[in-house]
Amino acid sequence: MAEQRLYATGKRKTAIARVWLKPGEGTIQVNKKSMDEYFGGLLGKQAVEKPFQLTDTIGKFDVYATVKGGGKSAQSEALRHGISKALLEVDSEYRLTLKKAGLLTRDPRVKERKKYGKKGARASFQFSKR
Repeated sequence: MAEQRLYATGKRKTAIARVWLKPGEGTIQVNKKSMDEYFGGLLGKQAVEKPFQLTDTIGKFDVYATVKGGGKSAQSEALRHGISKALLEVDSEYRLTLKKAGLLTRDPRVKERKKYGKKGARASFQFSKR
């Protein structure tokens, strides 16, 4: 029997994370680099490990992910979303705890487009009456 790998896609703003989970010792690899090497700071690491902490599965799964688009913060949150969705395939009982923490909801906020005749999405050029 082939080794079991679970796949899920996580999204946040314009960042998309493709996540594969397999039983292992807890290594997280992002774009062929270690998570510490890719994200650097502590903030990204905490966001990515949150689903594992809530479900008490720290060190039970190896994560292999490819991330593109957005910035580092959005990428780490897209990765967190993907890991949460993949953990649901492991055990559907995780759904309640992950849902309460808000990890299954895709954050729909994206940048508003610039409108014509305006400086930005809503900001106008300075108006002079005279």
